[in-house]
Amino acid sequence: MAYQSLYRRYRSKTFAEVLGQPHVTTALKAAVAEGRYGHAYLFSGPRGTGKTSTARVLAKALNCENLTDGEPCGTCESCVAIEGGKSFDLHELDAASHNKVDDIRDLISKVQLGSPGRTKVYILDEVHMLSSGAENALLKTLEEPPDHVVFVLATTEPQKVVPTIRSRTQHFEFHLLPADVLAEHVRSVIADAGLGVGDEAVDYVLRQGGGSARDTLSALDLVAAAGGLPEGTDTAEALVRAIGAQDSAQAIAAIQQGLELGREPRTIGEDTLDLLRNAFLASMGAPLIHLNDRATAIAEELASELGPAALTRSLEAIGQTLVEMRQAPDPRIPLEVTLLRLTRHAAGDAAAPATESGGDGALVARVEALEARIAALEGHQSIPAATGDDGGDGAGRAPRAPRAPRSPRRTGDHSAEAAPGAHVDPKSETTPPSTDTPSGTTPTSTDTPSETNSPSTDPQPEPASSAATAATAADELSVADAAAALRECLETVTQKVRARFKGGQIVGVDGSTVRFGVPNPIHRDRCNDVKGDVEAGLSSQLGRAVTIEVVLDEAPIAPTDPAKLETKPAPSPIDRANEEAEIGPVTELADADDGGSNRGVDRITKAFPGSQVIDAPSD
Repeated sequence: MAYQSLYRRYRSKTFAEVLGQPHVTTALKAAVAEGRYGHAYLFSGPRGTGKTSTARVLAKALNCENLTDGEPCGTCESCVAIEGGKSFDLHELDAASHNKVDDIRDLISKVQLGSPGRTKVYILDEVHMLSSGAENALLKTLEEPPDHVVFVLATTEPQKVVPTIRSRTQHFEFHLLPADVLAEHVRSVIADAGLGVGDEAVDYVLRQGGGSARDTLSALDLVAAAGGLPEGTDTAEALVRAIGAQDSAQAIAAIQQGLELGREPRTIGEDTLDLLRNAFLASMGAPLIHLNDRATAIAEELASELGPAALTRSLEAIGQTLVEMRQAPDPRIPLEVTLLRLTRHAAGDAAAPATESGGDGALVARVEALEARIAALEGHQSIPAATGDDGGDGAGRAPRAPRAPRSPRRTGDHSAEAAPGAHVDPKSETTPPSTDTPSGTTPTSTDTPSETNSPSTDPQPEPASSAATAATAADELSVADAAAALRECLETVTQKVRARFKGGQIVGVDGSTVRFGVPNPIHRDRCNDVKGDVEAGLSSQLGRAVTIEVVLDEAPIAPTDPAKLETKPAPSPIDRANEEAEIGPVTELADADDGGSNRGVDRITKAFPGSQVIDAPSD
């Protein structure tokens, strides 16, 4: 006899042999034993969980001659015929390939025919693949079949089965098999088939099967045929450990090793995602009944190494990568790039190592650096540089030093300093002492501007220290400086903020409060909504904390500098005379005759040569 796959040789033959589905087998056995079975069933669940096998056992039980407590005997003529696939009482139809209306019509035409046994059983596998017309054609027969007919519909996607079909059936949901039940079954198969494989092979096939009996036995077939475990089975584990250790070289090497062994990039990504999910469930304290003892230990170890935050981030990144790999020219590239991001050590990178408490170390460091910078700005102190490498977004660079306020020019020289559109308040413009003179030196008469060009008679102040000079400069703020800083600040904010603050002007400065004038209350409310961004930008530009007070300004706001507007010169009397001479006397001008060409009838007649107007409308 030719070799038969393990999952076919060890297919369940009775309800007792169906693994991991007691809620289904108990109900079916009782229904058959008491004669209360339904006319249509819907079996749904993941692949390899026993849906078709249970349907065949049900067919044997409904036609068994020596039924015992709802279990088929397996030895009578009907059971042997069904087991060998030669019975006329069992009809299996693959709905994936027979999904047309004609296929269902052919099935319905044969339903009325009798069979040798008591019950004719129809098994429709993958019933969700039926077309809309085929589903509608099946409804009436499925609702009221002949007394000797039972339908069993099987599917892996019950949500795709239309409600009109589901409502006509008894729905049983099959579950993935627990790891301990499946491990015991694998060891019994190994012993019965005489396969020379050890416990390592059992652990491997259980991981490959993922709770599916058929997938597990198929993996066991492969291990037995190869004489041992295939190489590269720990690629996913190596990748997850590389993420936990933040080792980019280890991650790339693990991917390369898996590719050299012939594994597909998508398979590597899916295995990694599955292992990350198990570790995440372990970190959340969820039961891992689908894993054996060794796989559970690995998941718990990885959960302690990465933490929930890193696991969540890795799950999201690799899951998105698997979607991108479908359209990528080279599916290796998205996977490698994602793993590099997850294993990068940069301080500014969101994929930095997690702390022991499960938080993100990089984000904590960035928040601490920002808090230190805010405190330094409020206290007018020097800003310490952030520690760590630069992640590419400026998080690791030393913050820019506060910009010292520029010295305002004397009264009457506002045009050189004020920004276009800024309203300068003469009362706020005073002549401050020159800041160009170094601390500790006495300025000469040429350093102090004077309206009369005579040396100043005022006594020079005592030399001050650098800290005192900086404090004095920080306390003085002019409208010109504020307007210039506002112009630079508006280049860095969003378009929405820029548009709202372009329609106003600075009308005055009171200490650290800048009064910003707008033409109407509506504009004032809109500016108040976003003024926080402008306050932050002005504070950064001026090196001090600045607040903005939006007020109503009655002065007209010039959108642009009038000096920059191009004006067209008025025409000279000579040019005007030349134009009038060329045109001639206006009294001699007359309206041109349209020749009747503007009438709609004339235009249609011209468009169709040879046509004749039978009844011309009056003008």
